[in-house]
Amino acid sequence: MVPSDQALYDRMRKGDQEAFAALYERHEPALFRYALHLSGNHFVAEEVAHEVFLHLAGSYIRFDAKRGSLEGYLYGMIRNLVRVLWRKRAFEPKEEQTAPGDVLGDLIHDERTAALYAALRELPDHYRDAIMLCELEEKSYEDAARLLDCPVGTIRSRVHRARILLAARLRPLMAPAGVSGR
Repeated sequence: MVPSDQALYDRMRKGDQEAFAALYERHEPALFRYALHLSGNHFVAEEVAHEVFLHLAGSYIRFDAKRGSLEGYLYGMIRNLVRVLWRKRAFEPKEEQTAPGDVLGDLIHDERTAALYAALRELPDHYRDAIMLCELEEKSYEDAARLLDCPVGTIRSRVHRARILLAARLRPLMAPAGVSGR
């Protein structure tokens, strides 16, 4: 039987390094991907994903299962750390910061993909979080609702509204070359 996140967390808090490693292996790849989608920067995504686990293992942070799932807590930490970096203007998605041979990093620098990430960064947080989880992370509405601690209907509404806002921002870029919007 596969231990739950809560069981692994409880064992980790008691000093079980194997439990910490199991949590890391279970969640780090998805958290890294999510951080990459949020930041558009490979280096930042790596640093933020590792920072989340350092915080989790630290003695000054305690996850409270009464407030939500451990997975939701980890995703929330990713969102918060990336937002802090944005506010500090500590990074921009730049070519020299992209890992060599990183296919996703190469795509980010494509004009349309860069425009998409710029438009995503301009969305209000609650719309961006919902669309990132449902569209880029391919989470179900139910999973996104659990991770964001809100009703499924709210997620559906936020994804719908985010799509409308993104379409409006990206429409000029999607018009064929030489065709006027009139």
